[in-house]
Amino acid sequence: MRCPQCALVLTSDTTVCGQCQQHSPAYDATFTAADYVAPLDQLALGLKFGAQLGLARWMAARLRDALLQQVELNKGHSLPDLLCPVPLGQQRLSERGYNQALEIARPLACSLGLALDARLCLRQVETSAQSLLPLEQRAKNIKNAFLLAPHAIDTIHGLHIGVVDDVMTSGRTLDEMAKTLKRFGAARVSNFVFARTPPPA
Repeated sequence: MRCPQCALVLTSDTTVCGQCQQHSPAYDATFTAADYVAPLDQLALGLKFGAQLGLARWMAARLRDALLQQVELNKGHSLPDLLCPVPLGQQRLSERGYNQALEIARPLACSLGLALDARLCLRQVETSAQSLLPLEQRAKNIKNAFLLAPHAIDTIHGLHIGVVDDVMTSGRTLDEMAKTLKRFGAARVSNFVFARTPPPA
């Protein structure tokens, strides 16, 4: 059983994990396809740093299957009105040449019949890579990093937005994205992530 908000595996009979009880995130739900463990961690790294873009379609298919199964099991959940990827900063996008979250989001949106806005959110701050920082520094690093694109300011009010990313670790990036979207009127924000880092043993 997983926490419906952050998708961590629940270790007790509670309905929400201790992390979400202590720090209620801005996002409403998280859907994942797999845990970020071997050998799937290497596939995620291959997409993110190895330009193995063909993996994105495979990850999107796994995420779609897991999502549809979870939505069917949890009648309170529904598919979003619109998908968007977690954006990269211009410097990192120029270095990498692609956004791995967008590469997953495109086939995911197509397979679910959902609208996709690749530039719904912009990264206005070139942040340090979250994966290189201690967990306690990640919220500060990502604070105010995102901005809603001007074309979307009047369009997301009352909508359920699905945010797509490749890997979720602390959830701070996705939390900051959700805060930004809700500040501009989104009614609900759900995360759609290929792999979730398991809690420390």
